[in-house]
Amino acid sequence: MLYEIHLRTKCTYLRTANGRQLLRLMPADGPDGQRLIAGSVDIRPAPSERSDRYDFFGNHAIEVCFATAQDEVEFVLRARVERVAQPIRFDLSPRLDAMAGDIERIDSLGPLSPHHFLDISDMVRPSVEIADYVRSLVHDDMTVLEAVRTINAALHRDMTYDGDATTVDTPMEEAFAARQGVCQDFSHIMIACLRELGVPAGYVSGFLRTEPPKGKPRLEGADAMHAWVQAWCGLKLGWIEFDPTNDMLAGVDHVAAARGRDYSDVAPVRGFLRTAGGQDIAQAVDVVPVG
Repeated sequence: MLYEIHLRTKCTYLRTANGRQLLRLMPADGPDGQRLIAGSVDIRPAPSERSDRYDFFGNHAIEVCFATAQDEVEFVLRARVERVAQPIRFDLSPRLDAMAGDIERIDSLGPLSPHHFLDISDMVRPSVEIADYVRSLVHDDMTVLEAVRTINAALHRDMTYDGDATTVDTPMEEAFAARQGVCQDFSHIMIACLRELGVPAGYVSGFLRTEPPKGKPRLEGADAMHAWVQAWCGLKLGWIEFDPTNDMLAGVDHVAAARGRDYSDVAPVRGFLRTAGGQDIAQAVDVVPVG
């Protein structure tokens, strides 16, 4: 499937502002059947400085600096991406109680090493409540893939998607206690569940197809950038991506922009500003099939 992706993010400042920001918006080639054919990120007005690079996890990062004060700044992404389905034909994952052995056999500390995705990260911490929850769902003689699918379905069943329930800074534990939130909350909670079981798990930000196939329901989170989870399912299966917000495997409708340990590694726009007021951020996303 070929997609044309168009993202427009507008930051409007209540008072003029200047500063430095880091963008992670551009889809990239990936091991999951994704290929970037062409893409560009335009910044309006043009920044005083711009530096394009790749971060540790292989995400395309753009660092920009505005030396003079601005009333608003707009980031516009245009990309053409090919996404190929890669179905899971057989469950070749180890049992949960054998997972540690598979992890120990990995002697690499490269970007895809599962060792980076096992421990505490900035926005995913151990939680007694989440530990009790996940232990009520799974047992050690399940395969890793069975356990991940069980958690994916349970969070979709037990939590309510509510775009007004949380903000980007809401702690994971608060969203879980309320059993409501957005895709960021669903993903952080699922990552915490998996790490509690010793399953390496990370955060994926990206885009979700906005127009479903004929007769299919519209997916939650399709009007803005979306988030889902990558889980390392052992030596034979490797990384597989799951969308707990919609209780599905991430497939051809999901286009990844960045991967990391949690949202703090992949935030689409982050940085610091000098301003005497707040800001409003508006985002519009179109993911259009073209062939």
